[in-house]
Amino acid sequence: MEKITGIIPTFNEEVHIKEAIESLSWCDEIIVVDSFSTDRTVEIVKSFPQVRLLQHAYEHSAAQKNWTIPQASHPWIFLLDADERPTPELVTEVKEILTTGSTYSAFWIYRRNNFMGKRINYSGWQSDKVIRLFKKNECQYQNKHVHAEIETKGPITILNNKLIHYTYKDLQSYLKKADRYTTWGAIDRFEKFQKSGRTIGLPYLVFRPVGRFLRHYFWRLGFLDGTHGFVVSAMAAHNVFIRAVKIWRLQNGEKIEDPFKKVNG
Repeated sequence: MEKITGIIPTFNEEVHIKEAIESLSWCDEIIVVDSFSTDRTVEIVKSFPQVRLLQHAYEHSAAQKNWTIPQASHPWIFLLDADERPTPELVTEVKEILTTGSTYSAFWIYRRNNFMGKRINYSGWQSDKVIRLFKKNECQYQNKHVHAEIETKGPITILNNKLIHYTYKDLQSYLKKADRYTTWGAIDRFEKFQKSGRTIGLPYLVFRPVGRFLRHYFWRLGFLDGTHGFVVSAMAAHNVFIRAVKIWRLQNGEKIEDPFKKVNG
């Protein structure tokens, strides 16, 4: 059986980190890369003597992961966000790949999302998937502030089993996360639009959020998730609107600070 390193990036994850580490107990090595947490995250990690704790200044998610991957001792990586948990069936499937070997460089894994105490089956999240299992020397993350995925020249396939994703701690932390992600997304798009010479105005500010709500709530069947589906769809539209406003302000010369760096600054 080939060996595998489990990697967990963290910042102020005292709520999740213990269970996240325990869920990777099947890995040959576990690395936690922490962005200088100010809560009990580091203390909890240190209570697991088998876990390698690394601390590294945070630029953005992809940069943090790309810095950590070469630190791994083994040829396979299973990367887990602190709010994710592999199901027992997924662990068995990964172990089978490690035993038999694979010509694939990376594997998509679908996520089963929980939001505000309820499992979300629709609302645009039914097709949510991420690459979490990959070969160390064949893959790296895209150089993007947010929603970066694995890049590889090798083939990619999809696993049969899922990750459980706990997307919500409380409303305050969810809104803070939304502020970070809309800023990162705005920076990525601002830089992209700069290269193409594109500017945005009223139509972009109006139609993008409306389109996002209609897509999640109607086209992607959010109404079948009840009140939770409406909230997911409305928050998605709100985030698209806030991101658009930030792009608009950046294009008008306003400086928008990365809220994560402000917290750590």
